[in-house]
Amino acid sequence: MSKEKCAICSEKIQLRFNPMDEWGIEGSICGNCYSKKINEHYPGEHVRVNKHLD
Repeated sequence: MSKEKCAICSEKIQLRFNPMDEWGIEGSICGNCYSKKINEHYPGEHVRVNKHLD
C-alpha cells in the first residue's frame, strides 16, 4: 500500500491512478477521485467491463 496522498482529496492512496493530461492535475489520485473525474469528463452511463476479474 502506498503512503502517497491524493492530489485532489489528500486521502492516503490505496490504489494509485494517474490523472489524464487534460485534467491538469499534478501527482497521483485515488480511485474515488479518478472515478469522479471520469464521470465529469465523460458524462453518461458507463458499463464496467472485466468485472469478473476483481
